[in-house]
Amino acid sequence: MHLAAPETVQGGLISKISDTRAETVFEDFKPPYSDGQAFIEANRCLFCVDAPCIEVCPTSIDIPQFIRKIATGNVRGSARTILSSNILGRACARVCPVEVLCVGDCVLNEAGIPPIQIGKLQRYATDMALKADWRFFEAGDDTGKSVGLVGGGPASIAAAHELRRQGHACTIYEKRDVLGGLNTWGVAPYKLTADASVEEIDHVLAIGGVDVRYGVDVGVGTSWDDLLARHDALFIGFGLGEDRHLGVPGEDLKGVYGAVENIELLKLRPLEISDAKKVAIVGGGNTAIDCVREALVFGGEEVTMIYRRDEAAMSGYTHEWNAAKMLGAQAQWRALPIAYEGGEQVEQVRCVRLDEDRKPIEGSEFVVPAEIVLVAVGQGKLGDLVAPLGITTEWGRIVVDDEGATSRAGVWAGGDCVNGGKEVVNAVADGKVAAQAIDRYLQGGSNG
Repeated sequence: MHLAAPETVQGGLISKISDTRAETVFEDFKPPYSDGQAFIEANRCLFCVDAPCIEVCPTSIDIPQFIRKIATGNVRGSARTILSSNILGRACARVCPVEVLCVGDCVLNEAGIPPIQIGKLQRYATDMALKADWRFFEAGDDTGKSVGLVGGGPASIAAAHELRRQGHACTIYEKRDVLGGLNTWGVAPYKLTADASVEEIDHVLAIGGVDVRYGVDVGVGTSWDDLLARHDALFIGFGLGEDRHLGVPGEDLKGVYGAVENIELLKLRPLEISDAKKVAIVGGGNTAIDCVREALVFGGEEVTMIYRRDEAAMSGYTHEWNAAKMLGAQAQWRALPIAYEGGEQVEQVRCVRLDEDRKPIEGSEFVVPAEIVLVAVGQGKLGDLVAPLGITTEWGRIVVDDEGATSRAGVWAGGDCVNGGKEVVNAVADGKVAAQAIDRYLQGGSNG
């Protein structure tokens, strides 16, 4: 068995992030509110008793309550209300698709009035909490129980924090050298930067008693039996795998990248600005749209999204695509790449048109010039990694019950490895719910 030396996280994680990252050239897509702006916006809220915005929030934040506290000058109380429900509320304020969640369900929409900017108000309160170093939670009395958490993303961070509040020892096993999962290395930089992610995690794990073992690839270099022997319960939150590709000729050409791989390069590597003017993005989801916008920021003059469906059927959020179009993005609808062409470096994407049944139309081939191609057609599932545990998986995803319990006693899971790739707020909710179930289990209850 090989395990990296433990590191107790009590500040200092931010030192792992370079200040010369390529993402530093991006401007904040949603600038923060000033004190005055937050006060005015908070006072527009109707403070609904049966607020629909709460119902659509996966972590059930009491939104009217936290907004009322901002309106009355109690920002500390507002931050406590948010973080009591969602310990990663600062990141979620930036990355949540509020337009289709809380803001989208604001009752003011029905009256034809601009909805309350809930995400911006949440950011205002949580930013202040971090800046002022407000601490609302303490670790519980030591229970003598230990929980191993596999993967250092939002689900595991939320679970570890909740478990520490109950007094259980926690060890996070992370194969990279930095925590945060997609929050740190996979979210579009104009939404959330790597340093903002790890700064928040520093603050969250300052509760103390969380060991982090970096460079541990569970299921590969370290066995599940090792962890089961070491801990009283396990939580699996390792997310998704590497970028998927289409399996077409030319994928090995220079300039062809997976979308998440590309975002990681922007977020964690030193500044290297490409001079590519023609960029093609394959896919129609939110990651594809993120890549489109990033390419435009870096000076892309012909940035084209290639998608197998039409615009109305794209899986990416409409408001995100509309923002990309305003920046100059183009699209080829009902189109499928059949080859990436060039010498050593990609020069163009050969495509074919698709009919309504998404079948190739004979004689419809065309090319999209491209010096860089970013493939955003999803990430692989990692269900095979848990095969030694004998737990149930389906289509590569871990199957759990409503409390995150797997089919094996003492093992829980949550986040993208369960849901296949939802929002950060869903992962946080999964982690917290599972942690509460684990606590009951460690106190003598059942598995979930």
